[in-house]
Amino acid sequence: MSANVQQPQQLNIQLGEKEAEGIYANLAIISHSPAEFIIDFTRVLPGVPKTKVYARIIMTPQHAKSLLNALNDNIAKYEEQFGEIKVMSEPGKSNKPIGFQAPVEATPHAEKNQGEN
Repeated sequence: MSANVQQPQQLNIQLGEKEAEGIYANLAIISHSPAEFIIDFTRVLPGVPKTKVYARIIMTPQHAKSLLNALNDNIAKYEEQFGEIKVMSEPGKSNKPIGFQAPVEATPHAEKNQGEN
C-alpha cells in the first residue's frame, strides 16, 4: 500500500443569512474577454421597462466551462427524476422569448457580414 495516496480535501462552505435567501433571476446577460466570463443576473417583469443587475459573477473560462458541465449534469438528473423541462416563450408572444436564452448560432451569411464591418 502506498502512503502517498491523498485523501480528498473537505471543503467547509459557510452560507450567510442574506445569501441563504437567494436572489430570483429570469435573465442572465453573459459577456466575456480572453481572461474571464461575466454573468449578470437580473429579472424582467411584465409592465416594468427597467431593471437592474442583482448579482454579477466573474469567473475564468475554465470555471465557466466547469459550471456549464455541472449545470448540464444536474439538468439531466432533474429531467430523469421529474421529466423534461420545457422552455416556453412569453404567453401571447410566440416569437419573443423571455428569460434565459441560448445564443442563436451565426449563419454563414451573418459571419460574412460581420467580417466586412
